[in-house]
Amino acid sequence: MLYTLLALAPILVVFVLMVVMRRSAKLSMGVAYVVTALLAIFVWNTQSAVVGAATVNGLITAITLLFIVFGAVLLLNTLKVSGALVAIRQGFMDVSPDRRVQVIIVAWLFGSLIEGSSGFGTPSAVGAPLLLALGFPAMAAVMSVLVIQSTPVSFGAVGTPMLVGVRSGIDNKADVAALIAPMQPMEYLQQIVENVALIHALTGVAIPLILCGLLTRFFGANRSFTEGLKAWKFALFAGLAFTVPYYVIAVVLGPEFPSMLGALVGLVLTVTAAKKGWFLPKETFDFPPREQWESAWLGTLNMEQAQSTSHFSVIRAFSPYVIVVALLIVTRTFPAVKAFLTSPAATLKLTNIFGTSISSSAQFFYSPGFILILVSLVCIGIFGMTLQQYSRGVKDSVVTMISAAPALLLAVPMVQVFINSAAADGSLNSMPLILAQSAAAVAGQAWPNFSPWVGALGAFIAGSNTVSNMMFSYFQFSTAQQIALNIDQSAIVVALQAVGGAAGNMICVHNVVAAGAVVGMMNREGEIVRKTLLPMAFYGIQAGLIGQALITGHMVWGVAAVVWLAAFLFIMSMNKGRAVVPMPA
Repeated sequence: MLYTLLALAPILVVFVLMVVMRRSAKLSMGVAYVVTALLAIFVWNTQSAVVGAATVNGLITAITLLFIVFGAVLLLNTLKVSGALVAIRQGFMDVSPDRRVQVIIVAWLFGSLIEGSSGFGTPSAVGAPLLLALGFPAMAAVMSVLVIQSTPVSFGAVGTPMLVGVRSGIDNKADVAALIAPMQPMEYLQQIVENVALIHALTGVAIPLILCGLLTRFFGANRSFTEGLKAWKFALFAGLAFTVPYYVIAVVLGPEFPSMLGALVGLVLTVTAAKKGWFLPKETFDFPPREQWESAWLGTLNMEQAQSTSHFSVIRAFSPYVIVVALLIVTRTFPAVKAFLTSPAATLKLTNIFGTSISSSAQFFYSPGFILILVSLVCIGIFGMTLQQYSRGVKDSVVTMISAAPALLLAVPMVQVFINSAAADGSLNSMPLILAQSAAAVAGQAWPNFSPWVGALGAFIAGSNTVSNMMFSYFQFSTAQQIALNIDQSAIVVALQAVGGAAGNMICVHNVVAAGAVVGMMNREGEIVRKTLLPMAFYGIQAGLIGQALITGHMVWGVAAVVWLAAFLFIMSMNKGRAVVPMPA
C-alpha cells in the first residue's frame, strides 16, 4: 500500500498544482520531475544512470514535439500573413455560420482525419489554429481539439497504437500464444481491433453532441449546455457519419484506416448535409461580441491581424491543409517513402544512454513538423508571398515555440523517469505498473470497469496511446485471465485498455501544452484540463459499461450505458454559468 501511495505522488502533484491550484504546466511538471526523480533514486532504488538516461530521452522527445509545434504555428502564421485565413474563414462561414456546426466539421471530422493520418498530437497542432482563424476563442479552440482526441486515437497514425502498442503486449509472449492457440497473435490482434472499434463507435457517437454542449456552456453568452443540445440532429448525424464507416473499415480492412477513411467519409457526408441545410438547428449559435470575451478565453495570437488586400478562392486558401493531409498519407502508407524517411541515415539516435538499456531517436524528416514546414514554404508560391512576409511568420513562430519549450522540456523527462523507475535489482516494478496492479487487486471481478482508467492513466503519464498500450496491454490480458475470463472476453479487456488510452489524450499534459502553445495559451494548462476532464470522465465510464455489456452479455450493462449518457447530459444541462452581460450601447 505504501508503494502505491508513493507511486501516486507524482500524479497527485501534477493534479493539485495544475488542476486544483491552476498553476502552469511549467511549475507543475518541474515539481513533479523532482518528486519523481527523488522517489526513483531513494525509494525505488533506480540506478541514477537510468534516471539520467530517461531524462535525456525525455528531452529529445520534447524537442521532437516542439518541432511539430513550430511547424504548426509557422503554417498558421504563413496563412495569416498571406491573407489566406480570410478566405478560409469565409469558406467555413458559407458552409454554416453556426459555431456548433463549424466545431463538428473542423474538430470532430477534419481533426479525426489528421489523427488517422499522423497522430501524435498533430490534430491539435492543425485544428486549434484553424478554429482560432475562424473566430473561436483560443480556449474554445484548444478544448475542442482535445475533446476529439478520443475516438480516432486508437487508430491514429495509420493504426500505430494497435500495430505497435497492443501488438507488443500480446506478441512474443509464450503464455499468450499458448492460450490463444490455434490463433496467431495477428489474428487475435484483429479480434481486439474489432472490439476497440465497436466500443469507440458506441461511446464516441455522442462526442459531437457533448462537444456542442461544452462549447455553449463555457463560451456562449448564456453559458448554457442545453443550447448546445439544440444541435442534436446534426451532432448525432455527424457522430454516425464517422463511427459507422469507422467500425466497418476496422472489421474489413484492419487497424490502419478506420480513423482516416471513416473521417473522410464523415467529412463528405456532413459538409454536404450542412450545405443543403439538413439536420441544422433552427437558431444559429455564435459567441458573444469579442469585446465581451473573458480574458481567460484569449491567447496571445491575434488572428484579427489576418487581413490582406489579396483575395483567394476558398479552394486555393485551403489547399495547404489538403497538401498536409496528402503528404501525411503518402509518408505513412507508401512503404518505400516511409522506409526512406525512417532509415538509419535519416534518424538521429543515441543508444544505451549512460550505459543503460535506454535509447532515444528522432526522425525529423518523418515528423509532421517537417511536413508542416515544407507546406509553409510551398505557400510562398501558392499565395505569391515575399520572403519578408515569410520571415515575419518564421520570427513569430520561433517566439511561440520558445514560450512552449519550458513546460515540455520538464513534462516529458518527468514522464520518462516515471516509466523507467523499476528497481535495479528487480524487486520493485515501475511506478505505473505498481499503480495498475494495486487497482486490479481492489477491483476484482469489476475490473473491466477499471480497465479504461488504467489506459487513460498510461496516456496521461506517457502522452501517448501507443506507449500506454505498450505498458499495460499484457498486464490487462493477464488480469483478465486472473479473474477467469475466457480468451474472447480477455480481448475485450485489452480493447478497453486501448479505448481508455485514447480517452486519456484529452488530459495528457503533452497534448494540452502543445495545443495551447499553437494558439498562444501558455501557462494556462490547468484551466484547459479542468474542461476536458468532464468528457474524459464520461468516456471512461461509458467505455467500461459497454465493455461489461459485451463481456457478460447482460442487458443491464447496456441499459446502464444508456442511463449514464442521459444522466451526464442532464447533469451538464443543470449546470449553468453566469450569463455574459451585454455591454451598454
